[in-house]
Amino acid sequence: MQQSAVPELAHTPTRPIHWVATATAVAGVVALSSVLQPNPATAAQAAGPRTKGAPALTAPPDPTGVDFPIQCGPVKELVQKKASGDLDGDGRPETVVVVHCDAAMGTPPDGVYVLTRATETGKPRVVATLISPKDRLTVTDFALRDGAVLATLLGYSSADVPSCCPDVKDSAKWQWKNGAFVRSTPAGTRNV
Repeated sequence: MQQSAVPELAHTPTRPIHWVATATAVAGVVALSSVLQPNPATAAQAAGPRTKGAPALTAPPDPTGVDFPIQCGPVKELVQKKASGDLDGDGRPETVVVVHCDAAMGTPPDGVYVLTRATETGKPRVVATLISPKDRLTVTDFALRDGAVLATLLGYSSADVPSCCPDVKDSAKWQWKNGAFVRSTPAGTRNV
């Protein structure tokens, strides 16, 4: 018979002192983790010259009251999603919004617009249309990451497909290049 170099721990009975020691150790880790927290973020924009009375150009544009290029007839337009970040590298954030008509029934198509602040007035305005409602697309997943706009788009393979039931799924990515937003398909994605 060969003897193991490792003692058989399965036959070692646990005693109440083992449970007390384990509970004390876990409580100590929890207490220590609540005391040791990372320092708060300290990143800040450098203070620059400001015009008296003009809104700060470092605040992301608010889509409230913006005149979007979308025709909704008797219903109102609805900002469904929004995200802000510096997309063109100028140090001022833009806001990207997903907008559709607030229809009581059906699936109204989305428009995706980029907003910036006018330098003179500081008022938000549309500077780019990434998706027009005329494209008959619906935006599901939507985010800004690393200076790019990412979206999952649902659409239709033909005009015969009912508006309730999109049958095409696509991923899109827009990045600011050479003075315009350029669309590409993110790596690792494919059409369904």
